[in-house]
Amino acid sequence: MAIWVVADKCTGCGLCAKACPYGAMLVEDKLARLGPRCTQCGACLGACKFEALLSDLTQEPAPDLAGYQGVWVFCEVQQGALARVSLELLGRGAVLAEQLGQTLAAVLLGHQVENLVPELAAQGAGRVYLAQDPGLADYSTLAYTRVLAELVSSHKPSVLLVGATPLGRDLAPRLSRRLDLGLTADCTELAIDPQDGSLLQTRPAFGGNVMATIVTPRARPQMATVRPGVMPLGPRREGAACEVLRQVVALEPGDLLPRLLASQARGQKPADLTAARVIVAGGRGCGGPRGFELLARLAQALGGEVGGTRVAVEEGWLPAPRQIGQTGVSVRPELYIACGISGAIQHRAGCLGARYIVAINRDRRAPIFSVADYALAGDLFKVVPALLAALPGGA
Repeated sequence: MAIWVVADKCTGCGLCAKACPYGAMLVEDKLARLGPRCTQCGACLGACKFEALLSDLTQEPAPDLAGYQGVWVFCEVQQGALARVSLELLGRGAVLAEQLGQTLAAVLLGHQVENLVPELAAQGAGRVYLAQDPGLADYSTLAYTRVLAELVSSHKPSVLLVGATPLGRDLAPRLSRRLDLGLTADCTELAIDPQDGSLLQTRPAFGGNVMATIVTPRARPQMATVRPGVMPLGPRREGAACEVLRQVVALEPGDLLPRLLASQARGQKPADLTAARVIVAGGRGCGGPRGFELLARLAQALGGEVGGTRVAVEEGWLPAPRQIGQTGVSVRPELYIACGISGAIQHRAGCLGARYIVAINRDRRAPIFSVADYALAGDLFKVVPALLAALPGGA
């Protein structure tokens, strides 16, 4: 996209400069101009009240998007069960669909997975697009992309949501490229613009220091991937029914070129922090591996998992899958114990879904205390052993 300034219409008001997230729009001698840092993102276009900013997109006729209806959720199957993030997206999708006055639909691909349809209906899906074939038994990028692209092209949904799992992060970009669509990755919030019904897709940018809200005004469906644990589960509708539309699958040999010959389970199952009811998390204040050994004892006594901040992962005290925050995972446990964590906004965003937050920190001014239900101002190396001594089997 190219953007230019119409000098005769520019008043030098500076509204475009205020709207630019990169500081690339300059106003000199009462005339706006694009600086070298401009990324052509288009944020300035809507800010100008005098039609002094134009782009090649503004010269094109707006596409007709009236035929696109419905909120779709791609529902991932993991070892014969629905991925939790897919159920979370159905909960959020139901809210979006209600606001739009449209239908919430689930897209289910696999082999012999029809038994999962009642669970999709219970989670709010009013319609299920079901595609079953032996070639879909194991995930294959080309096969899944082909089937999903055919479904989207035939039924024209307005919104398509995919979980930001390893599978979703592989499938969604391939699908968006095949259909020539936009894609907002790793969203932490989704909403509907009350003005025009567009999907507002919010995600962290610049290492989590900025929250950017993105819209897709000229293409449908509006595609977004959403991180696990960000959205709460919606209310269940026990015994609910839904319409099932079966898709005829016709895969070509080229779609099945990558074949899964064998799989082997890891020696240790990776922790799923998004499903943990109790999380004991540590930050810089833990000081090193010794501090996390103490937290691991507390987590074990409480039947929970250990997590940490970005600093803890970068220092090598924890593996990356246990990082909590905007650049890690978002969690919703019943109990979240933050030990030696100052509480930067990036970390707080990842744990605010917890029912109860307990913060342990020596600094009484630590930002984590502003979101804590229980604040313990003290040394974690004294407080945690005291907690262990009070717990059965914790000593």
